[in-house]
Amino acid sequence: MLGAAMYTTIKTLWKRHKNKSKIARLTGHDWKTVAKVIDKIEHGEECPAKKPHPRLLDPYREQIMQWMEADLTAVRMHEKLKEMGVTAGYSTVKDYRAAIRGRKNIFVRMHTPPGEEAQVDFVYVGLTPDNNGKRRKTWVFNMRLSYSRLDYYEKVYDQCVETFIRCHINAFNYFGGVPEYVKIDNLKAAILKANFYEPVYQRQYKDFADYYDFNPLPCRVRDPNGKGKVESGIKYVKINFFAGRKFKDEDDLDRQLRNWLDNTCNQRVHGTTRKIPRELFESTEKDELRTLPREEYSMSQMGTRKVYHDCHIYVGYNYYSVPFKYVGKEVEIEQGKELLKIYYQGKQIALHTLLKGQGRFSTVDSHYPKYKRYSETEYQEKYQVKMAELGEYAQQLFFLIIEKKPRDWSRNVQGILSLTKTYPEKIVNLACKRALAYDVHNYSVVKNICCNSSYNMPGVNPKCSVKVTESLTPPSILTLQFFP
Repeated sequence: MLGAAMYTTIKTLWKRHKNKSKIARLTGHDWKTVAKVIDKIEHGEECPAKKPHPRLLDPYREQIMQWMEADLTAVRMHEKLKEMGVTAGYSTVKDYRAAIRGRKNIFVRMHTPPGEEAQVDFVYVGLTPDNNGKRRKTWVFNMRLSYSRLDYYEKVYDQCVETFIRCHINAFNYFGGVPEYVKIDNLKAAILKANFYEPVYQRQYKDFADYYDFNPLPCRVRDPNGKGKVESGIKYVKINFFAGRKFKDEDDLDRQLRNWLDNTCNQRVHGTTRKIPRELFESTEKDELRTLPREEYSMSQMGTRKVYHDCHIYVGYNYYSVPFKYVGKEVEIEQGKELLKIYYQGKQIALHTLLKGQGRFSTVDSHYPKYKRYSETEYQEKYQVKMAELGEYAQQLFFLIIEKKPRDWSRNVQGILSLTKTYPEKIVNLACKRALAYDVHNYSVVKNICCNSSYNMPGVNPKCSVKVTESLTPPSILTLQFFP
């Protein structure tokens, strides 16, 4: 079938009074094919629409879009599709991903009713002086009501969760109410895992949202149009307020920012709505906001800690245990007046009473793996059974090792048991018998006896005759009888 471009070419040449033979030579098509096309043109038929062909990756479109939300590269998508048995090449995956991304550049302008939505974000504004004369990295928090475009701005020195929540509280107090939704960028202060379909919220931020009765609404990853209103607010404060201004200290910055917010920002005619934000808010939106809670949200001391290899975290000069499977991971802590709560990805994994003083440990035995939880007695009994299974002489040697090396017995015992990987249990037991005859208990000696086959020789010490009797009951361990 001829493509649309060739159909148009033949039509154009025919309109210019070229004959069919000439058109066939110019286009490189058979004369009969050209004649059929011209016959359709003469009967008023338009170029036939090209039938859409299904693409190889169409069945996996939703999965690919989800991966895009998780910010996976085309290389990683190709690897995961191969694991699923899809035979598409890398270039196919890359082109398909690019086609989806291209369509995403088209967006629909969203209009929200009064009181429904606010958008929030931070913007870095450079170094500013604090009250001690030091220049510090400074950000500005912005919350903008989507309907009236009423803004709230606040200067901060970090973007931690406590600061993020404090800014929300101040913004709600400034508005005199709470919107139904707060659209947030995928900030670590609010979102632990950026996924449009099922985001994982920072635990305290979610508790705060529940307390103030609003719904957090995360944006898609790298989608500036999703929070376009606050993006405009961010640009506006940088250009209109910070550009060309100087500040004596942080108090002076706060005073100037609040004055600009009340008398310039919220009193100008907005470029999109063509209305003054403060007037539109007072007349239409203010009464649609949800009521503020009677008491302000109380924040516990929050933070993150890395779990050490001994299954503990360090908080306030003391140590608190965490289940062993979280070793090496970062966990969240919530420190109240009496309790310390430890979370991982929003799930509570440990609870401790806060310790007084310094350098103390709060340890829950079940936080260690089972094999680490043996008491010394249980641990010895475990290995006594294993040595007894080798034979009676191996068990006697076990008691001798316990007596001679009470603090470091396990290495020798484990070494002797490991010899069964190379030698039969009977030979290892006989080697233990010869070691007992010479009153030695080292793993290396037992290994050498097995290696040089001296376990078959009589167990007699050349310096004194030693007879080994079979006494398995500690603490006597061995009864050595000497003969002249």
